[in-house]
Amino acid sequence: MYKWIDGHNDTILRVDSVEAFLDGNDQTHIDLPRAKEASLGAGFFAMFSQGLEGMPDFSEHKTDKGYKFPLPDPLPLERSQAITNRLLSKIIEVEKHSKGYFTRVKTTVELEECLTEERFGAIVHMEGAESVDRDLHSLDVYYEAGLRSLGLVWSRKNDFATGVPYHFPSTPDIGEGLSEAGKALVRKCNELGIMIDVSHLNEKGFWDVVELSEAPIVATHSNVHRLCQSSRNLTDNQIDAIGRSNGVIGVSYVVNMLREDGAMDADIPLTTITKHIHYIIDRIGVDHVALGSDFDGATVPESIRDVTGVPGLVDRLREEGLSEEDLKQVLYKNWIRVLEDTWKQ
Repeated sequence: MYKWIDGHNDTILRVDSVEAFLDGNDQTHIDLPRAKEASLGAGFFAMFSQGLEGMPDFSEHKTDKGYKFPLPDPLPLERSQAITNRLLSKIIEVEKHSKGYFTRVKTTVELEECLTEERFGAIVHMEGAESVDRDLHSLDVYYEAGLRSLGLVWSRKNDFATGVPYHFPSTPDIGEGLSEAGKALVRKCNELGIMIDVSHLNEKGFWDVVELSEAPIVATHSNVHRLCQSSRNLTDNQIDAIGRSNGVIGVSYVVNMLREDGAMDADIPLTTITKHIHYIIDRIGVDHVALGSDFDGATVPESIRDVTGVPGLVDRLREEGLSEEDLKQVLYKNWIRVLEDTWKQ
């Protein structure tokens, strides 16, 4: 099994103690012992500024055809920064106590070293820019602390953009495009070398990023709308735009973003995931698809269960005809290429 890079996890949000992450636990999808077992070499660790409070409960918002979860209220800057700072501190604490194994990676050289050495790379990601002030001063501070990837929104509105609400069936064409502050944030991320993630972003905002950004367009944890009509998934036109930009889509294991019926039912085979991977490959090429689990941020298929289930997914892709070179592209090479094109080395 090759070492691989995961495009998105919310694990740090659920880590109760450094020891639980370093030594193993049965509460999260990822910990270091299981990461080693699964050959996970690096991952994007999300700092989700909302915290665990107020996460969607789809059972409360069912409709005849699916679900319709309303957009949550915007978050205040001070509260968001307090949560983000606590999560960043936790990442740093894990790094300090890992005896050199767990490391924040800030360059692709460091990232590639984690794939060849006995080290684990953590790419610091901000999920939703609520912790960034409108003047963008805090972005410089977070960058110096290791921030290298930023999602403009989660599924809510903020000062910069509008996220898609959790709706099924629905398109992502909901709400207005980027604000002037959002456009300035895109330009600043390009200047610093912070990867911009369009996951959770509505369609008008997506096209604004396509027009403005000088870097590849990336969706770290999104799937194919044609196969599952979730507002969180990408339309064919969006998929094509990501391909034209030399970007990448990290296919997520979120069950209600995989299933054709949008149901929150984890009893699905690995082929439900591989269909989304093959669709992207067939449409825009193997250079533009990767893995973006959303471990510890969502319900994942029982056929995956946790990080140790990913080698089985890779075996399934091999059985379905992906060559060894194709697998390397999906597992790590595409992420490295995009980050080389995005980060300031």
